[in-house]
Amino acid sequence: MKNFADDSHLDVCHNIEATLVQCYRRDPKLTDLLCEFALDNAKIAIKQHFGCAQNERVSQSDSVAPIVAFCVYIGVERIGKINDLTLKEFVARLDKIKATVQRHSRAGGCGYYEFVSPFMPNADIVLPSPTSTLKRK
Repeated sequence: MKNFADDSHLDVCHNIEATLVQCYRRDPKLTDLLCEFALDNAKIAIKQHFGCAQNERVSQSDSVAPIVAFCVYIGVERIGKINDLTLKEFVARLDKIKATVQRHSRAGGCGYYEFVSPFMPNADIVLPSPTSTLKRK
């Protein structure tokens, strides 16, 4: 799974990217570095939801929490339910998006947002509340 063209779960990547675009649009303080941090925290949070990574801590800062919450929401709605997506595959998609953020990032800036936002002019989504999606099973 080196690129997006051969990804059997490309729709999951699109869902995650639409979430990030919406969060960048709503939070002027969100930078690529915070976005990377949020994606790392989303990996922990989705693992915790499925009973793993119980000793790890998830950050809930104002800029990070919406990204984490919506990534967990996407994972809960998709893992084991649609196209045989597994937890491992979902985490791999978060890593893939994080690599894209890093590739387009400028030190402290929003290079990723500037790159991806023209591809998602209608990325208006309703973000769930962080507490509603981070509850454990």
